[in-house]
Amino acid sequence: MPAIDDEIHECDAALTLAFSVLGKRWNGMIISTLGPGPSSFVALRRAVAGISDTVLSDRLVELAQAGLVARTVDAGPPVAVSYALTPSGESLLPILEQLGTWASANLSAPAN
Repeated sequence: MPAIDDEIHECDAALTLAFSVLGKRWNGMIISTLGPGPSSFVALRRAVAGISDTVLSDRLVELAQAGLVARTVDAGPPVAVSYALTPSGESLLPILEQLGTWASANLSAPAN
């Protein structure tokens, strides 16, 4: 029988990269919330219960830098800013849906 240490497999670099973005709290929920279409900052804050303005702003910047969310400014008047998924962000929606289905079937909700 091989030693336990001989059976260790390193995590795939691409999976590590994916979870460096998707593993951060709120990112998956923000992407899912943007699934139906563009949204304003205020609408996102209302849709993602419990997130602060500062964290939402930071996460939107991170998701934009990762190429998953695009920020659009309409000069107005009045000035309006909206956020939408890029094609890369949209390609995550089926994966997030599958993850939600798996979670419903395999994980129990935390007790309050």
